[in-house]
Amino acid sequence: APLISAIGMSIFLQNYVQILQGARSKPLQPILPGNLTLMDGAVSVSYVRLATILLTLVLMVGFTILINRTPLGRAQRACEQDKKMAGLLGVNVDRVISLTFVMGAALAAVAGMMVLLIYGVIDFYIGFLAGVKSFTAAVLGGVGSLPGAMLGGVVIGLIEAFWSGYVGSEWKDVATFTILVLVLIFRPTGLLGRPEIEKV
Repeated sequence: APLISAIGMSIFLQNYVQILQGARSKPLQPILPGNLTLMDGAVSVSYVRLATILLTLVLMVGFTILINRTPLGRAQRACEQDKKMAGLLGVNVDRVISLTFVMGAALAAVAGMMVLLIYGVIDFYIGFLAGVKSFTAAVLGGVGSLPGAMLGGVVIGLIEAFWSGYVGSEWKDVATFTILVLVLIFRPTGLLGRPEIEKV
């Protein structure tokens, strides 16, 4: 029910924005123009992409420390394993769930801004494909694993980049989801996921 509700709300918001500001895409002026040139011009990386990589690494390290070293992180892991038992042991389950959703929404907002800065175009469907691919990255890397989610995102990016360069960009999404299906068939827990052990 929560998943279907979230999908329904995303469709509602897409159409609401379309009605509110029109269906035409809106360009955004570059905020970090310019490129960093290396190896006598052989390699060029935009400042926006460098800022995206640095911000992603900082957020990754920060949230890894938060989940592994703080009381909130321990409470989140306890609720993920067994909400009823965590509640019996004194964890405020509703508060932990609310804070987790706030953190997730904040991360989604940061990711949306990074995508917007890189592509420079705003439209009402801008987050749909990115959301599908982020879910794909989480499943590919291993649901419940922060390093796995990041690894899944890097793998998807490399697949799309190499496929676009050597085969054609019109089939890059097909290649991504085909590899996802193969991973789910042969390794259902993802690249870094561990199978759950049910104790009897």
